[in-house]
Amino acid sequence: MSNIVWKIKTFDEFTVPELYAVLKARIDVFVIEQNCPYPDLDNYDQKAVHIWAEEDGQVLAYCRVFDQGIKYDETSFGRVLTTEQARGKSLGKQLIQYAVETIENRFHTSEIKISAQDYLLRFYSGFGFVDTGKKYLEDDIPHTEMIRK
Repeated sequence: MSNIVWKIKTFDEFTVPELYAVLKARIDVFVIEQNCPYPDLDNYDQKAVHIWAEEDGQVLAYCRVFDQGIKYDETSFGRVLTTEQARGKSLGKQLIQYAVETIENRFHTSEIKISAQDYLLRFYSGFGFVDTGKKYLEDDIPHTEMIRK
């Protein structure tokens, strides 16, 4: 995995092939792999900054980042994924580092609230996120609200 390119773009900066590749990765992971039919196209992509790693046009890792007041009062990120062929290569860690840096640089805050799938709580705590104790099912998958001050 040598030709990995990281991209950070707003919705209007996407090329059509990039958008297609990102949506395909999200559906492959969240709908097909996690067997969860949910409305992935939720009209928030237009308000997000999108961060992803690709190689030969294939998305390897992805998330989207939001300024304050869009998803929460705080900044946030979501739709965090690593595609099957890219797992075990620490791309997820790089992705979260880029997400946090992008929030700090673009939105000038380090306070971030996320909705984390429960099996990733330890992963996110490594980046300074703390469990708020608010737990809920989102699309039948256990989630916990986490915050980073």
